[in-house]
Amino acid sequence: MEYTPEPVKIFVVEDDPVYQKLVQYIAELNPDHIVKAFSNGKDCIEQLHENPAVVTLDYSLPDMTGADVLKELKRRCPDTNVIIVSSQEDINTAIELLKVGAYDYITKDDETKERLLNAINNAKKNVALVQQIEELREEIGEKYDFEKSIIGESSAIKGVFNLMSKAIKTNITVSVTGETGTGKEVVAKAIHYNSEKRKTPFVAVNIAAIPDNLIESELFGHEKGAFTGAIARRKGKFEEADGGTIFLDEIGEMDMNLQAKLLRVLQERELTRIGGNEVVKFETRVIVATHRNLAEEVKAGNFREDLYYRLLGIPIELPPLRDRDKDVLLIARHFLSTFAKENNLGKVHLTKEAQTKILGYGWPGNVRELKSAIELSAVMCDSNVIEEEDISFNNLQKEGNFTFEELTLRLYTFKIIRHFLDKYDGNVLKVAEKLDVGKSSIYRYLKEMEEEGL
Repeated sequence: MEYTPEPVKIFVVEDDPVYQKLVQYIAELNPDHIVKAFSNGKDCIEQLHENPAVVTLDYSLPDMTGADVLKELKRRCPDTNVIIVSSQEDINTAIELLKVGAYDYITKDDETKERLLNAINNAKKNVALVQQIEELREEIGEKYDFEKSIIGESSAIKGVFNLMSKAIKTNITVSVTGETGTGKEVVAKAIHYNSEKRKTPFVAVNIAAIPDNLIESELFGHEKGAFTGAIARRKGKFEEADGGTIFLDEIGEMDMNLQAKLLRVLQERELTRIGGNEVVKFETRVIVATHRNLAEEVKAGNFREDLYYRLLGIPIELPPLRDRDKDVLLIARHFLSTFAKENNLGKVHLTKEAQTKILGYGWPGNVRELKSAIELSAVMCDSNVIEEEDISFNNLQKEGNFTFEELTLRLYTFKIIRHFLDKYDGNVLKVAEKLDVGKSSIYRYLKEMEEEGL
């Protein structure tokens, strides 16, 4: 994204009229700067509603000290960059002012012009970066508007939207469950970026992707020398997410010993880095996700019951794609449109036969598998029209292997018939022969499948 910075508003606070004009001249060397000058601290403070990006502040003013003006500036305009200009080179004063929020400290001497100009330019870059980050955050927030990022009109997904709308109003813990590929991280991001925490960090951690011996350090951090290879202090993900949201994906894969430590951290809202004694407090919203049934994992002794109830919060169960009716076509068209635009393919369309094939497949990999299949079909088609034969499914669903899903016998029957119909191009007689049933039975099942929208 090309970024164009806004004009930078600069306040010059200086009681010496000659020096005030010098500083104003230096600040106005760039025509993009809007400069206002003040002779005392009170007048400057009264105009802070204009929200200046940079303030050059004389340390010795007739009505207030530079330190008092600085504190008021940072209280009212915390993002304003304040450059202290002083006639005295006092290192201790400079350090104290920098501690309470000054951006830079320069002294009045022969090199003031060059140093002040550099300080203003550096502060301006900092302002531009902040503005760019804010724009990106807004863009991300729009991207994760949950009714845009999670596409669908089925009753199943509308139930998810309802729970998400409740979750964004508070900081309650959220537990997202669903099969692999249903979009659990998308839901977590949508909740975060639509809540009051949208401008704070979102930190995602995939528990299943981290070796057991590294998870504790990854989550809670470590001190230098805590173990072999710990060459410096490192903050953990909970500290990185302080004030924002931490997303713990595949929480069901966490080792029982670490579960106990996580429970204590969540209860106390504080942690201690590995190898350290310092207690670090944090305030972080927690969203967890898993493809496992945690209630069953508790019964099996694989997950702590007390941690389960601590994490339950608002439970959001994402429906598999096969239970979302014609949402699959809406999602497919969205993926196709996005992929075509990103790759300059023009408009690409799905034929009616291709749509029927998409609707007739069970999508065990859910939305993730659908995205992969649609993007591949857009590449494989010979024109801007995707035919039925351009769509291929993953090779994990082997012939006769339908045991990867927990379905009723009736649904398994439907699935087997659909599989053989796809394989033999809809030849009912051939399918009846292969399954050793009457042709009328196949037609009866097809009618029932159509009536039930399967």
